[in-house]
Amino acid sequence: MRHGRARFITGFLALPVVLYLYYVVAPFGQSVYFSFTSWRGFSDEKPFVGLDNYVRLFRDELVRKAFWHNVFFLVAVPVSTIALALFLAFLLNVGGQGNRAGIRGVRGSSVYKVIFFFPQLLSLVLVAILWQALYRGDDQGLINGLLMKLHVISRDEPLKFVSDPTPFLGVPAVLWWLLLIAIWGGTGFYMVLFSAAMQSIPRDIYEAALLDGASRVASFVRVTLPLLRDTVSVAWVYLGFIALDFYALVFVMTPSQGGPNHASEIFASQINFNAFNSGRYGYACALAVALTIFALLLAALQLRVIRRDRIEF
Repeated sequence: MRHGRARFITGFLALPVVLYLYYVVAPFGQSVYFSFTSWRGFSDEKPFVGLDNYVRLFRDELVRKAFWHNVFFLVAVPVSTIALALFLAFLLNVGGQGNRAGIRGVRGSSVYKVIFFFPQLLSLVLVAILWQALYRGDDQGLINGLLMKLHVISRDEPLKFVSDPTPFLGVPAVLWWLLLIAIWGGTGFYMVLFSAAMQSIPRDIYEAALLDGASRVASFVRVTLPLLRDTVSVAWVYLGFIALDFYALVFVMTPSQGGPNHASEIFASQINFNAFNSGRYGYACALAVALTIFALLLAALQLRVIRRDRIEF
């Protein structure tokens, strides 16, 4: 029986494993090999240069700048998105007035879930068109136009948004504006995810906490967060990978795909520039391999930190 079951499972897994090896593992192996060459991308010549590309990577000022920009997103995106999504999910599920039926969410919570989730249905092109209209750096932009009508800013000094390299709290302003787009686009999904997890928590636990004199804030901190730790951990890892791959938003929203003056450069934009603009495919492969190794180490560290005994309820 066991041998028959093993053959049955192997038969189903064989084709997916082969496709994965061919389309994922093999190309990555090629990239690792190319990273040790000075391949230009359009010739069969691949001169072996050893670790030169990796040594150059650590000395490249633009790569260091791109790395710290990725670190900013790596910290800011998960923290802000998860915090806002948890707050909204808690309000929608247990933030309403108590009644004879017990603790419930705010009125119209199902409608709010649809509204907050709506950005997930939009393609990147539609998101870009929407935010480009908002962030336009003249009186025709929606935000600038409104602020000018309210006399908050003058027509001679509009906000530059994604064209502003001026540091704010040590980070270029353009990165803060891009962060706002990421939060707007991702909060709804994680709010629905956390809402589903909260609905699996027995309401009796919340009611018992409130009867014992706990406030809504205390019940959120001492009851909801511990029971949602596994879900939050998964969201944190996933958002970490998203923060490392911010290329689409940078490419669409910023001038020169990493500008202005390299103020929005990230690892992915440097990979694209070196490969397709400069023809340094070997160096671009080294950047891609370095980013992959960093992402894997980060995921392993996150999973190690958040590992704990499962709470049953």
